[in-house]
Formats: sequence, structure tokens, C-alpha cells
Amino acid sequence: MKKVFWLFAMLFVGFGSTSTYAALPPVATRAGGVKATLHNSTEGILFTEASWKEILKKAKAEKKVIFLDAYASWCGPCKLLQKNVFTKKEVGDLYNGKFINVKMDMEKGEGPALSQVYPLEAYPTLLFIDGNGRLLKKVLGYHSPEELIAIGKSVKPAM
Repeated sequence: MKKVFWLFAMLFVGFGSTSTYAALPPVATRAGGVKATLHNSTEGILFTEASWKEILKKAKAEKKVIFLDAYASWCGPCKLLQKNVFTKKEVGDLYNGKFINVKMDMEKGEGPALSQVYPLEAYPTLLFIDGNGRLLKKVLGYHSPEELIAIGKSVKPAM
């Protein structure tokens, strides 16, 4: 009887842990070979896909601040930001014009090294970084579209 119980318990755990992550959004190549991630609706934030070194170089050349969404794949509030905030037209209008937007899983790829440079206390952490790599602003947690717009407007490039 114990074996049957454990078998059912393992089946429920197995079915409960199946991936619920949405497929990654498509990618478009911008000028200079830097890629931008597109949502199903291209009205939201376009995220750049490149190495951190290339992103810093691009930010410096364009005199823009980097908006870094530091997330983890298992983070619920991170997923809510992606689904309910980053996809909004009004958020995309501000962030696409003012920032170089980057999403980075801080537990994969370049993420662990960046988390040593920009220590994290929680997920999501939203970082605003200049082209020299200096942290200008750090914001923790989920924010509504209106709050994220106000945060973005408050960020001033370092001179």
C-alpha cells in the first residue's frame, strides 16, 4: 500500500512540475547586429540580446541608460512583469525611446557574473546603468505599468 501511495505522490509531483513557461518571444535584428526581442504585440518593451560588453558599448555610443530586468526563471513576480507590464504600449513607448532594454536570467549565462557586480537582494530587480557600468538606480519587486513609467521618467543619465 505504501508503494502505491508513493507512486501516486510521485506522479502528482511530476505532473505539477511540468513547465508552464511560455515560448520565448521572436527575435528581430536591429542595426549593428544587436537583436531585440519582440512580444506577440510589438507595442511593449523591446529587449536587446547581446553580450554585456556590447550592451555597454551601445549605451555609451547612443548616450542612453541601460534598463536591466534582472530576473530568475522561477520568479512569479518576474513573470507577471513580463506578462502584464512590459507588454503595455505606454511602457514600451517610454522605455524603447529612452533606454537600452535588457532582460537577463541572473542564474544563467552572464547573469551570475553580473550579480557579483550588481548585488541582488530579491527578484525581480530592475537596474538602471549608464554606459560606463555605473548603477544609477535600483528598484526591487513588481510594479504596475504606471509605477514603471514614473520610475523610468525619474532616471536621469549621469553626466
